[in-house]
Amino acid sequence: MEQKELEQNKEEFLKIARENIKRDGLEDLLKWLSSTDFFDAPASTKFHMAEAGGLCKHSINVYNRLLRLARDEWGEENLNLETIAIVALFHDVCKCCFYKTEMRNVKENGEWVQKPYYTVDDALPYGHGEKSVYMVNGYMRLTREEALAINWHMGGFDSRVMGGDMSLAKAYYKYPLCTLVHLADVMATYLDETQTQS
Repeated sequence: MEQKELEQNKEEFLKIARENIKRDGLEDLLKWLSSTDFFDAPASTKFHMAEAGGLCKHSINVYNRLLRLARDEWGEENLNLETIAIVALFHDVCKCCFYKTEMRNVKENGEWVQKPYYTVDDALPYGHGEKSVYMVNGYMRLTREEALAINWHMGGFDSRVMGGDMSLAKAYYKYPLCTLVHLADVMATYLDETQTQS
């Protein structure tokens, strides 16, 4: 992603946040995000948006998808725009300072050359969705619905579910927003974004 696009995505992210979220702690959270690699980080090592700025762009894509899904599901008059912005924009803050760049040898045109690639360096191994909840709550108080929607946004891809935890289904039944956030995340990942070839 070019520097200009990185800057435009950051501006769009901040605009969505400030126009929709009026909760105490927002500015502290945004200041902290700006002090991390959030706006420059990839969204994954080699899958969707595995490029500089991918994490920010993915968060915007999830916001756009969630807004459409919520409008279709509940109607314009029943939207909580603050909650939609919070859960979409901050669902993956667990990926701040999570990826690092290393080099590897790759053969190109019969010659070995060094190419950068992303690896994971998890300094706070707290999980995924639950780690985002923990990090956001350090700056801005989440409602129970928001916390559960962020916590379970990975759906069946969450390692706790793969281990047999049944809490996901309970959360999805009790808080339909949880289901919509997961769908928005999947739709953004597989319909709006591309996988990096490695």
